[in-house]
Amino acid sequence: MLQLIPPPLHRLLYRVADNGRKIWWRIAKPPLEAVAVVAMDLNDQLLLIKLSYGSGGWNIPTGGINKGETPEQAAKRELMEETGCEAAVMTLLGTQEDQLHGTDNKVHVFSARVSGLPVADMREVIEAKFFPMHSLPEPLTKTTRRRLELFKAAQK
Repeated sequence: MLQLIPPPLHRLLYRVADNGRKIWWRIAKPPLEAVAVVAMDLNDQLLLIKLSYGSGGWNIPTGGINKGETPEQAAKRELMEETGCEAAVMTLLGTQEDQLHGTDNKVHVFSARVSGLPVADMREVIEAKFFPMHSLPEPLTKTTRRRLELFKAAQK
């Protein structure tokens, strides 16, 4: 049903909703739980996305955990929703605690190997691309940098 909304209007609604939830989080301070996926292709390139809302920086696929969903299920769902890519296996790298607009956010960070090319839906995600690790685009978000530090530590 949401696909009936023209993409430019959909992007505007994402920005409005994002601002609204930031205000809500500052007031209500609900504990949040999320997932993030450090996804690599078969050539060891990193999958990054740029959202239609937020800071405008490059991110790894990230999102909340739905009620009744395990972190691994949420990670697979978010990866598919934001990029169109699938991963058969998710490896938990660890959990990071963040402050997100005044509330606690527990993020389960996974790594995954994906095949195929990412596709941006031009609504929530306006760009989705693979990049060589030695040549990542700027700006990377602070949280993406933190997730990549965890990924690099797990590689040692």
